[in-house]
Amino acid sequence: MEAASLKILFFDVGGILLTNGWGHESRQEAAKKFGLDYKEVSELHTFIFNVYEAGSVDLDEYLDTVIFNHPRDFTREDFKEFMFAQSKELPDMLAWLKEWKKDCGFRIISINNEGKELNDYRVKKFKLHDCFDAFISSCEVGIRKPDPKIFKLAMGIAQALPQQCVYFDDRKMFALAAQKQGIRSFQHTDFESTKKILEELKKENSN
Repeated sequence: MEAASLKILFFDVGGILLTNGWGHESRQEAAKKFGLDYKEVSELHTFIFNVYEAGSVDLDEYLDTVIFNHPRDFTREDFKEFMFAQSKELPDMLAWLKEWKKDCGFRIISINNEGKELNDYRVKKFKLHDCFDAFISSCEVGIRKPDPKIFKLAMGIAQALPQQCVYFDDRKMFALAAQKQGIRSFQHTDFESTKKILEELKKENSN
């Protein structure tokens, strides 16, 4: 029955394919490197980061609030360079998925929370176009996970029913949020187990 056949794989990016773009470990590193008060940075980050990820402020406005709210002995460009350098490819998954995608028979679309400048950098730097057919990024759509609307929007863009979709996220809360929309969801814990699930889905789909 065509209506029930699996069409779309949705993937988170940070924590599965790449490190998180600007997670708390990176902010701790930044505090050490640039001599910042981590507690202060953390409080201000919490206050504004969701707004940045939803695309309402840009990276400079985020930095104005969190870092450059008083004079610093380092430049904005140095700090941005450090931020971008925090994005690294995780072992195995991305290279394997790019290859697997060539004949898997599925469309693969990302659903991720990311600020625009970081998102654009990551897509370009790690050639994510080789992996994804489309990007549902919070900064572009103005909605962040776990808001149900981002999953509904993703299905609308893909023109797919919930039962035609599968979602992978390293955060259980986000996997559960997708599940509540009727999407079969898996929490990614490591390369081997996700690879096994994907191979099984491919087999199911070709039967």
